[in-house]
Amino acid sequence: MASTNVTIRMDKDLKKQADELFTVLGLSFSTAVGVFCRQAVMRGKIPFELSAEKPNAETLAAIDDVNNHRNLSKAYDDIDELMRDLNA
Repeated sequence: MASTNVTIRMDKDLKKQADELFTVLGLSFSTAVGVFCRQAVMRGKIPFELSAEKPNAETLAAIDDVNNHRNLSKAYDDIDELMRDLNA
């Protein structure tokens, strides 16, 4: 099978970490990329789950408060009261 060259740009530290991992696994960087591509083609999708970054603890607590109808913030009836609290 004929081969071709592929050039990619990536963070230098990420490349170093990937090389170290692949070496432990007995693979070259090129072989690891080839494995990824073969799996993607064979499965017809990225061969692992992609997901968004998980929110931090503070954000999760705020989401929980909203989802459980616990409003921990103060409600204001007029802008002057709000401004007094903001400037306090």
